[in-house]
Amino acid sequence: MALRSARLLATARHWTIPNLKQFHESRQPLVWLLAPFIGLATGVAAILFRLAIGVFQWPWLQDMSENVAQAARAQPWWVVMLAPAVGGLLVGLMLRYLLSARRTGAVPDVMEAQVNAGRGLSLRQGLLSAVASALSLGSGASAGREGPIVHLGATIAAAAFTRLRLSDDARRTLLASGAAGAVAASFNAPIAGVLFAQEVILGQFAIRTFVPLVLSSVVATILSQAWFGNVAAFIVPAYSITSYLEVPAFVLLGIVAAAVAVLFQVAVLATDWVARHVNMPLVARPVVGGLLIGIMAIWFPEVLGVGYDSTDAALKGQLPIALMLTLIFAKTAATAIALGSRFGGGVFSPALYLGAMTGGAFGLIAAAAFPEVGSSEGLYAILGMGAVAAAVLGAPISTTVMVFELTGGFALSLALLLTVAISNGISQAILGRSFFQAQLELRGVMLHGGPHRMLMKDVRVADFMQKLAKGESDILPEGERDRALQSDETLETALRRFDILGAERLPVVNPHDRSKIVGWASQVTALACFNKELIAANAEEHR
Repeated sequence: MALRSARLLATARHWTIPNLKQFHESRQPLVWLLAPFIGLATGVAAILFRLAIGVFQWPWLQDMSENVAQAARAQPWWVVMLAPAVGGLLVGLMLRYLLSARRTGAVPDVMEAQVNAGRGLSLRQGLLSAVASALSLGSGASAGREGPIVHLGATIAAAAFTRLRLSDDARRTLLASGAAGAVAASFNAPIAGVLFAQEVILGQFAIRTFVPLVLSSVVATILSQAWFGNVAAFIVPAYSITSYLEVPAFVLLGIVAAAVAVLFQVAVLATDWVARHVNMPLVARPVVGGLLIGIMAIWFPEVLGVGYDSTDAALKGQLPIALMLTLIFAKTAATAIALGSRFGGGVFSPALYLGAMTGGAFGLIAAAAFPEVGSSEGLYAILGMGAVAAAVLGAPISTTVMVFELTGGFALSLALLLTVAISNGISQAILGRSFFQAQLELRGVMLHGGPHRMLMKDVRVADFMQKLAKGESDILPEGERDRALQSDETLETALRRFDILGAERLPVVNPHDRSKIVGWASQVTALACFNKELIAANAEEHR
């Protein structure tokens, strides 16, 4: 008996001691210890960010709540028109003189930082970016608040571990912990926060990351609930599926939601492309964009700001079909203008907004066509919200759970899973990537393989640069040499340099003599060259 016990003890030690040793050597105890503190700091940051939006709203709306459309209707038309432009001027000044990247941070920046294990995220720049984003949303820019909060949470996490000797894996886990806490605190959705960090930021569901992500997410949620209350973001009636005969309608809604999601992504990216071709001072871009949004808001104040008040009304079935159909296009245009004009913000909230309007309008049409089996338009609004958001974010799992936590509609799981799967699948089939990945590709950051990656490495600056005009000086000032591109550098390097410097045009020098300019490279020309080569590569592939 004693011998058997000794053997069992030896076997147990043989199994457990190496695992415990590896756990200790990878500094996981420190990661577990830091995660709740990151969640605490991120929760505070999320609360302050939401309050800051209200503070910036007050001067022109006399209201700090999320009822922006209602408050805007009580203001003179010229106030509604000019407020986004005035806010845009302040944002433009911050972009020009305070933000080194000449833009605000959001989810794509965190995805990029994850590749480098959090290196390059500056706490000062992160805080300034958060202020610019809160100012943007508070002045009426049509964008989401969650993207900037995720960026702020990741920045806080990077600041916490930057002086510690941690492995890259540990740093990535803590960076994702900041993002998880941000999503959890913003949406009051701790499970979605964990899944979003794994699905979007890390790109994997590793078991070792689960505990730190949960610790951060739970602490941030507790703090958010203590301040805002333990209630779902959207209080909706208890909807239920009337009949399984509606399954074809759910499938059709998934297809429609995919079309809306693709339209939204194309509109935002195309507007950004057009804005890059407009020769305009950086400070003036948000001013012009804000003025356009303000003009739209005179007739449709629902497009202003984050838009949760209008989303909530759609989920409760309080909006007429004509208004919801109109707001799908108006909100798409307003968000595309806001992001293309360099206002701060993300696409979380606009995607939820568009999905709610799409689903609500679809539900009214379905109920009119089949009144005996059609469920409430509010139910379809919830399904549409999940379907469009999942397709835009490229995160079907976390988005599905997020919608459950946002609305409390767990009884709709079958219908939600079906619409989300169809919408996400069609969007991926058409665009091949999520909106975040598309944004990163425009900056020269490739997070997945394929012809895009190969072209980024094969195309050289010499292939798209503009040679010096006859009689133009070829002498490069010494102070400009660190900014210059070399003619033999890759397209990927060039796009990264444009993004880091916030420049639209850079000098190109001879690799053997950096004092001699051989041409000029513009960001617009570089992107045009990339698109041309990509089209040619795809054509060759399908011959």
